[in-house]
Amino acid sequence: MMIDRAKATMRVTRYSPRNEKAYGWWKCYFIRFYGIRHPASMEASEVNAFPGHLAVERHMVAATQNQALNAPVFLYRHVLDQPLGGYWRILARKAPG
Repeated sequence: MMIDRAKATMRVTRYSPRNEKAYGWWKCYFIRFYGIRHPASMEASEVNAFPGHLAVERHMVAATQNQALNAPVFLYRHVLDQPLGGYWRILARKAPG
């Protein structure tokens, strides 16, 4: 299972238990955001919509956005072996207004 593989990878790479828990929550949020679809089946444009959702619709502060964004990046890079490439920008976006 993908989530179990992610946990095992985080332990091997010595992520803290708190990071493991937080990343686990954000990975699940990311997957639920797309209707429980497997991340490997998502198009680049779909993956790229997630940061905008966090900033605009959820009004998250930059630090929370960064943690939320790093969880899917970890998932794609280390678990799915699909680096996101240039279309994924790890920049916290400020909500308008």
